Amino acid sequence: MKIFMTGGTGFVGTYLSRDLARAGHTITILSRRAQPPAPAPAGISYVTGNPTQAGPWMALVPEHDWIINLAGASIFTRWSKPHKKEIFESRVKTTRNLVSALADGDRRQLFCSTSAVGYYGARGEEVLTEDSPPDAGFLGDLAKHWEAEALKARDLGVRVVITRFGIVLGRDGGALGQMVPMFKKFLGGPIGSGVQWFSWIHQEDQARAFRFIQAHPEITGPVNFTAPHPVRNRDLARALGRVLHRPTLIAAPAFMLRLVLGELAETLLTGQQVLPKRLLDAGFKFKFPTVPAALENLLRGKG
Repeated sequence: MKIFMTGGTGFVGTYLSRDLARAGHTITILSRRAQPPAPAPAGISYVTGNPTQAGPWMALVPEHDWIINLAGASIFTRWSKPHKKEIFESRVKTTRNLVSALADGDRRQLFCSTSAVGYYGARGEEVLTEDSPPDAGFLGDLAKHWEAEALKARDLGVRVVITRFGIVLGRDGGALGQMVPMFKKFLGGPIGSGVQWFSWIHQEDQARAFRFIQAHPEITGPVNFTAPHPVRNRDLARALGRVLHRPTLIAAPAFMLRLVLGELAETLLTGQQVLPKRLLDAGFKFKFPTVPAALENLLRGKG
């Protein structure tokens, strides 16, 4: 298939685009940079453009069979008013432009548009599935608007799948890229109380889930991209400590996180227990369903 991808030069997009290219697909990545990463892997090409602004890049979208929307400014920084606006507009405007471009397509396209488990907000011990209602906070409101823009493509006859990501565990960046150096310096441990749930997915299972969705046209709407066994933050820290042979005695105090990160700290200190019900119901088999198996693979090359 011919795939058009936004956000394809980021942590998730780089791995996913290469996985899809190895599977025989050809990928066009929209990049803001005039000089994309070189050399481009076989099957991957780049086009320059700003996804939040209408432009010539939009004419390419109808030529593709599968559109994957991963674009969005990072949420992992202190949420000032200007940055909140950037977070919001980078997602909503990009998605709106893609749907506008899809209006000129052949109506048989697949549109996978990213969202996140922040949609559900802090829900304590509640088990959350795709049918759970959204939160009223910043991330929940963001996800609602983001998803609503994507779902407008249904009116064009396009198959729309909303991929709600948990925290992606992978090599060369992401959450582990932040955590592993701290643990190696004997500074790793749980965040706050450590009892908050952590919903995650191995990068390989994430890519496999994208290919599974493409191959199962009956799947539409929201799909949680999370492993079937979420863990508490303290158990994640212990598992990481075991793999790296490091103690996990130093907890990050909640008051320090609030001081440094402001509103974002509450997201890290609460979390949610999210299950991939729709993937499991459709028959998807996770290669790395548990955190210990995922960490052994990612940090030791096992499995």
